[in-house]
Amino acid sequence: MTKLSVLQLDTHFPRIAGDVGCAETFQCELEIIRVPNMTVSEVVTDDPSQLDLCLFKDALSKATGDLVTTSCGFMAPLQTVLEPYCKVGFVASALVQLSYLSTLFSPQELSIITFDAAKFGGIHLPTDCKKFEQSIFGLDLSSHLRKVISNDLTILDENMASDDLCCAFQKGTSSKTKAVLLECTNLPPYKSGIRRIKPIAIYDILTAIESKLPNSVNPQFL
Repeated sequence: MTKLSVLQLDTHFPRIAGDVGCAETFQCELEIIRVPNMTVSEVVTDDPSQLDLCLFKDALSKATGDLVTTSCGFMAPLQTVLEPYCKVGFVASALVQLSYLSTLFSPQELSIITFDAAKFGGIHLPTDCKKFEQSIFGLDLSSHLRKVISNDLTILDENMASDDLCCAFQKGTSSKTKAVLLECTNLPPYKSGIRRIKPIAIYDILTAIESKLPNSVNPQFL
């Protein structure tokens, strides 16, 4: 059986089915490697250069999967930095798909939904995709899901979290929107809510993983 290794932030909030950190999300074996001291507040930053790469390199050295990924889309700028230290395929973030998506959609046609729009910006996008900075929208500061993740709470209301994503989708899209890219790895469990609002193409960390490791993701979460 194939195996996926996830470099997970040092968090304890619930990771439900559809989340990259939940075994039920996958048809393959899941290996979780917690990166010590790398909390949400440490990694969700507008200055990725301040991250302690030694901790992530050490985690990579322990990975035994056929593909390695992370539990935070804000890791996107580290794709080219960490990839050389990985002996197998490496997917730092859902954002690795953006260069390809830019050949299919314009910034007006593709919305990027992030955990924190105040900190997520052009520095997190591939160098050839800076024009999509205008397409970034985030969860509301007061949203339930954001509070759970930010404060590492152990109780999560899935219905409220779904409403949070749907609200962000409605605020960040228009009649021109043809696709959505979810930066945050904790958003995929709720994308069915988006599809109930509008049948639309949705890309996230799971579609990125599936493209590199076919048949690894449970189809119901794609």
